[in-house]
Amino acid sequence: MRMLGVNIPDNKRVEVSLTYIFGIGRSTSRKILTAAKIDISKRTNTLTAEEIARINGFVEKNYRLEGELRQLIKRNIQRLKDLKTYRGTRHLRRLPVRGQRTKTNSRTVRGNVRKTAGSGKRKVDLK
Repeated sequence: MRMLGVNIPDNKRVEVSLTYIFGIGRSTSRKILTAAKIDISKRTNTLTAEEIARINGFVEKNYRLEGELRQLIKRNIQRLKDLKTYRGTRHLRRLPVRGQRTKTNSRTVRGNVRKTAGSGKRKVDLK
C-alpha cells in the first residue's frame, strides 16, 4: 500500500505503519489517527479508501513530511553554516553537534578508526 509516496506495510497496525513515513513518529501517528477518527489498533490492510483519504488529507494540511521536511532540515543546517555559528562549524567539520565528547567517542565521525589487535607479542615456540 502506498500513502504519501511511501510504501507502507499491509500486515502491521496503522499506528506503526504510519511511522514508515519520514517525519511521523509513534506519538504523531497517534495524533493523526485520533484526528481522523480511526481506531489505532486497526490493521493497514483493513483500511477503507475513505479512511485513507481522511489520513492523507489531515497529514497534508498539518504536517511537513518526506522531501519537504528533508529540504527544510537541509536549509536550516546550511543557514547555520552560513552564519558560522558554533553548531554550523561543527556540521562543517562533521563533528558531533550536541555537546558529546570527542576524546574517546565519535572516532568514526572523525575518521580515527582503530582496529583492535592482539597484544602485539609474537608467540615463540619453546624447544
